[in-house]
Amino acid sequence: MAKINFRVILKFIGILLCMEAVFMLMPLLVALYYDDGDAPAFIKSILITALAGCALFYFFKDSRNEVGKRESYLVVTSIWFFFTIFGMLPFCFMPNSMSITDAFFETVSGLTTTGASVLKNVETLPHGILFWRSFSQLIGGMGIILLTIAILPMLNHQGGLLLFNSEVTGITHEKLKPKIGETSKKLWSVYVSLTAILCILLCLGPMKPFDAICHAFSTMATGGFSTKQASLSHWNSPYIDYVITIFTFIAGINFALVYRAVTGDFKKLFSNEETKWYTVITLGATSLVVLGLYLTGQNGTFEETLRISLTQVVTVITSTGYTVGDYVAWGPFFTTIFLLLMFFGACAGSTCGGAKIDRLVVLAKNTKNEFYRAIHPNAILPVRVNKKAISHEVVSKILAFILVYVMVLIAGSVILSALGLSIEEAFGSTLSCLSNIGPGAGATGPAGNYAFIPTIGKWVLSIIMLVGRLELFTVLILFTSYFWKNS
Repeated sequence: MAKINFRVILKFIGILLCMEAVFMLMPLLVALYYDDGDAPAFIKSILITALAGCALFYFFKDSRNEVGKRESYLVVTSIWFFFTIFGMLPFCFMPNSMSITDAFFETVSGLTTTGASVLKNVETLPHGILFWRSFSQLIGGMGIILLTIAILPMLNHQGGLLLFNSEVTGITHEKLKPKIGETSKKLWSVYVSLTAILCILLCLGPMKPFDAICHAFSTMATGGFSTKQASLSHWNSPYIDYVITIFTFIAGINFALVYRAVTGDFKKLFSNEETKWYTVITLGATSLVVLGLYLTGQNGTFEETLRISLTQVVTVITSTGYTVGDYVAWGPFFTTIFLLLMFFGACAGSTCGGAKIDRLVVLAKNTKNEFYRAIHPNAILPVRVNKKAISHEVVSKILAFILVYVMVLIAGSVILSALGLSIEEAFGSTLSCLSNIGPGAGATGPAGNYAFIPTIGKWVLSIIMLVGRLELFTVLILFTSYFWKNS
């Protein structure tokens, strides 16, 4: 066996469980205020979570805080898993409790900001549970580990950097400050500030304060959980649609660039190549949807058609998954566009899922170079992004990532189709969960849910959601033999 420091892993799990117990105090207060009968569920959950966390920390408090590459992968994966296990307790203890399978699915969907749901009518849930669903997305959006690094000084070293790189999405991770803890604080400060601003703006519209808070949490986390079964369509408000669209689009940008823009460095944001591609893809897809709706006679006024198209495109490419229109009902052309957007995703370093645009930009440029080399085999053509050369090693990693991404997509689709789902439903559900979107295709589309999927299928999709949020390798490497062997 490899010399893995399991004691520090268990210690960190204990610390994080204690933090999760503290997080549950907020929905407990909401439950007490609205008095819907779900307060005992949170009290029990807090006690169990705090007891488990304190016990782990007490028994392993003397372990050294040394985190190597192996420990970083184990810490990140195990913490996300245990956060889900204990985070699902309120769903298991609430009135009209959910099964363990459904509770796990709903919780992992929240923490990974997927937004897929097994609930047939979310409006029947108590306010405390609704708040916990959205709040879990806020926590998972920027990252559990990133929050821990920002809070705990003990991780402000090389081990913290390894954990940071194991959780943050994309191929390159920009440090805003020399110390990783300071970078984490800056990212979280922007994240929370934008959430607060969005909450105020939503309160100025037709949303009630409770709905505004929950939607602000879900929007900046690009999670998509709503307090209404019809999602944003419930309000039928242009104001709500535009506000949500603007902030969702911002959430799809690398938060390091958003921070620089907030501090006055707009040039860095507007000159970033990935941001440009993100904008072009969003506008291009919106134009296609608008044109398609007009050609198929499904359009209303120009403003309404443009608004619904833009909002739906932005919520899908950013993996938010709010519903303002049912693209499945619009027709196969529209479903195809939105499935492609699910695969693309938005920018690295954001709260979004998907393969990420930075990877696709590198692959597109590398492919262009390969065509040129077919005629000029001795040509040396480096791939450049933002005027910086991308190493061959990074290009190889991206190729491997896309390959594994497609393999997981195929495997999930095959399993779900074997369980009785149609090809459209199996592929759409797998892609949606892998890219952390929420709505899929067919019965799991914007107007449907995941309740009908067999128990095995829900567990498969739950694992896929976690694998997708941690970008494949962080989780899948644990299943390789050489991970556990001495190097």
